[in-house]
Amino acid sequence: MEGLRRWEPWRKLRGNMMLRPPTCVIENVQPLVEGGRYAVKRAVGEDIAVEADVFKDGHDVVSAVLKWRKRGTARWYETPMTPIPRGNDRWCGTFSVFENAVYEFTVEAWGDTFLSWQHEFHLKFAAALPDLKSETLEGAAFVEKAARRAQAAGQKRDAERLLRLAEAMRAGSPAEVNGLAHSSELEGLMTAYPDRAESTEYLLNLPPVGELVDAPGAANREPAPAAKQAKATRKNEAVVTAPAPPARGADDLVRDRPAGAPPAEPERTGRSPDPADEGVRATQNAAFRARYPLVYVDRPGAAFSQWYEFFPRSAEGRADKGSTFRDCLPRIDDAKAMGFDVIYFPPIHPIGVTARKGRNNAVTCEPGEPGVPYAIGNRHQKCPNGGGHKDVAPELGTLADFAWLVKEIHARGMELALDFALNCSPDHPYVHEHPDWFYKRPDGTIKYAENPPKKYQDVFPLNYHNADWRTLWSEIASVVEFWCEHGVRIFRVDNPHTKPVAFWEYLIARVQQRFSDTIFLSEAFTRPKMMKVLARAGFTQSYTYFTWRNTKQGLTEYFSELTHSECAETMRPNLWPNTPDILPSFLQFGGRPAFVIRAVLAATLAPVYGIYSGFELCENAGLERKPWDAAGDVRQFLHLCDNDYKQLAREEYLDSEKYQWKARDWNAPGHIKETITQLNRIRRENRALQQLRNLRFHHADNDLVLYFVKMTAARDNILLIAVSLDPFHAQDAFIHVPVEQFGWMESQTYQAHDLLHDERYLWSGHRQFIRLTPEKPAHIFRVRRKSHSEQDFDYFL
Repeated sequence: MEGLRRWEPWRKLRGNMMLRPPTCVIENVQPLVEGGRYAVKRAVGEDIAVEADVFKDGHDVVSAVLKWRKRGTARWYETPMTPIPRGNDRWCGTFSVFENAVYEFTVEAWGDTFLSWQHEFHLKFAAALPDLKSETLEGAAFVEKAARRAQAAGQKRDAERLLRLAEAMRAGSPAEVNGLAHSSELEGLMTAYPDRAESTEYLLNLPPVGELVDAPGAANREPAPAAKQAKATRKNEAVVTAPAPPARGADDLVRDRPAGAPPAEPERTGRSPDPADEGVRATQNAAFRARYPLVYVDRPGAAFSQWYEFFPRSAEGRADKGSTFRDCLPRIDDAKAMGFDVIYFPPIHPIGVTARKGRNNAVTCEPGEPGVPYAIGNRHQKCPNGGGHKDVAPELGTLADFAWLVKEIHARGMELALDFALNCSPDHPYVHEHPDWFYKRPDGTIKYAENPPKKYQDVFPLNYHNADWRTLWSEIASVVEFWCEHGVRIFRVDNPHTKPVAFWEYLIARVQQRFSDTIFLSEAFTRPKMMKVLARAGFTQSYTYFTWRNTKQGLTEYFSELTHSECAETMRPNLWPNTPDILPSFLQFGGRPAFVIRAVLAATLAPVYGIYSGFELCENAGLERKPWDAAGDVRQFLHLCDNDYKQLAREEYLDSEKYQWKARDWNAPGHIKETITQLNRIRRENRALQQLRNLRFHHADNDLVLYFVKMTAARDNILLIAVSLDPFHAQDAFIHVPVEQFGWMESQTYQAHDLLHDERYLWSGHRQFIRLTPEKPAHIFRVRRKSHSEQDFDYFL
């Protein structure tokens, strides 16, 4: 017992261990993020492939099942896990999720007494040992126990079949017993009613709620003694195994039957939270209540969609006056015709007048200029909710007009996404009513926002750690809930990396508790670790560095990380080739071919992407462009685009509509609307482009050609995508077609249908030649195997 007292897991689970120690080892369960601290993400209809190391002492045969259920329900579902060939005790299993909810899963394993007996009996029989009477009686006893389990589960016919087989074993010769033991009938019945009395279940080892110190901002409070102990003993390894619950009803032993009541929530200890703090603590600690790994399942639109952003005040494309909500339908219909299903508005709230910015971010604003939508709040305007984040700018219309527009968008099968920018102008009602929510200078005045050398005199940043932080956090969450109540379920969050991660955990959990279908897009162009932790904290989608990945190496390395590392379990990329803040150098120098190249990459590398209006018109007038012969040395140009774009240009729009109304001809010559429409149609018709983790890069013998494959697990939708990274010159390449991965032989003929240009080719073998030009800088081939003749294809050449 002295050794057991020194064993850390024994101390942590001593209550269960006094009943029985675990019989199996279950470890290295995947997917698991930060030891189970964060939920894995999936969307409705997707699969979760689970792997684990499962083994036990001795020579017993091990059986294991993967179990899952919707969190808060009692009913477990399960499927057998299978050993991975040559996997060194690595097991795998898969389950699917079909509801926008939180699921939990676990692995349960046990020494399978029947299979162990079956294996041992066969060895002895094969060795022609003379007396197997005792072994025969032992096997028959195992079968009789299974009959009792079947009877207890209410399966009388199965119980009778098992008893009949047990009797046949008792009366049979060793050869007959060996045959019965390996019969499909007995193996099936014993699998259905296994002896799991000594099974082991995988549990997380996260601290219970009572062991947590108070929420941020309350560090001056005395933590509960349990919290001190947890802090001292907690290890990086957050996983333990424990005996499965000992009290198991007969129904627990049958697949797809409940396994007892859900685990009780850990008892809260220590100081009770203040009433104003209750919501913050409740949502913040939710993850720590988990005994099992969690999966947050979003609705399908979180995993596959195409966004179109425009400023509603510029919907008519006029420079002399602003548009209203009632003027937006033609722009929305045009986006619908191009195949977009999410309309995204920058902030639509009242705009402050104090320190209002003018054209091209001028410090002074001329009379009649509309100001910056991100300088939110004007308590001097007549608004029903005080002129802050719960109002719309009067120049755009009323809340009734907004409700009409939302209804029209939904009627078109589309959704509206709102920009959630937590900026306050000096005229915001928060400044007047809650000045302590903001940062103060020594002289008592409120500090405006700065990002040296840039200054934002028209914006006051909030202080999320002020003394009244609980009220502030709750108020901001109520803003999101307000717009959810008005029909909005998608929010693009501006600069979330400048706010506490714990705040986002609280806000997202609180909102999704009421509105589970809410999508949050993180607009955080910041350090990689911050981007990843925001995704783990609950953001549904994330902006990426795609904007600054233009070389073959840069794109390959970055998207391999996004789609095949732990990052893929929580971070869904939303790719944008341009934004109102960013006009990349590649677009400024590359002209129309560059826009096509970036559109194809955005639409095919990830299932979610978007464009900011003007992209379809190839608008590329930047604020300042350096003299550079980009076509002279394309590789150096791409290198600078990725690593030192300031040598090429300021990546900002000239006459940006952040500061003014924008004049546009929505059908200007040279646009690429047809190409975008084609891309979105291809995305809708090919399921391989609606998945994230199926991206595989393959060899093309030209470093200016990016080549990758996307296919479904059933291999019934296979796409080969080749994109030139050079907008100036033609590029040739031989690409490698991995026909074996498609289940084909190298000698077989197959059709390659270029979906972008509606051209078809008959190919065979691995090596194929392609040519990409500035006029046709990409191919999206759908490949199908030829069965007997050309006429067997859907389209005959």
